[in-house]
Order: sequence, then structure tokens, then C-alpha cells
Amino acid sequence: MEPTIDDIDALVGPAKPHFAYQIRARVQDLVKDLPPDHPVRRYGEEKLELLDQLGHASSKAAEGPLEPPDRLGWETLPSHRAVTRDR
Repeated sequence: MEPTIDDIDALVGPAKPHFAYQIRARVQDLVKDLPPDHPVRRYGEEKLELLDQLGHASSKAAEGPLEPPDRLGWETLPSHRAVTRDR
């Protein structure tokens, strides 16, 4: 059965930043066998970009200041380390 725009919207519509990449993988899998000029594939590829931006904006730990160790509740944080770019 060929995927539809409604299928893509059903996946992307409720997307939250912390699940953006998982949903992106599902949309990518859904449209991968469609011809490059297929309207559903083009729509899906637009949504892939949207999901990538959503996931990147919420998970880019390398940007912004680190929390200071004297922050209230510091000892309850499960982890606190900078992102290493060489991984």
C-alpha cells in the first residue's frame, strides 16, 4: 500500500522535540521507495527537514552556557558534562 500525505501528517503532527529523530526515521522509511518526483515523497522530505530542525534545536547540548556547580539542585542532576565534538 502506497503511503499518503495523511500518513506522514499522522506521524509528524504530534512530534515532540525529544522524539523528532525517531519520527524522522519512520517518515524516511515510509517514503524511501517512492520515486524522487512523487508528491508524497517530496512532502515527506520537507517534513524530514522540519523534524531535523526540531530535534537539533532541542538536543544541541554543545550550545549555550553550562550550568554552574553551585546551582540549586546540582547534586540531583543525572549528568553534567560538555559535549565532545570528536566522538
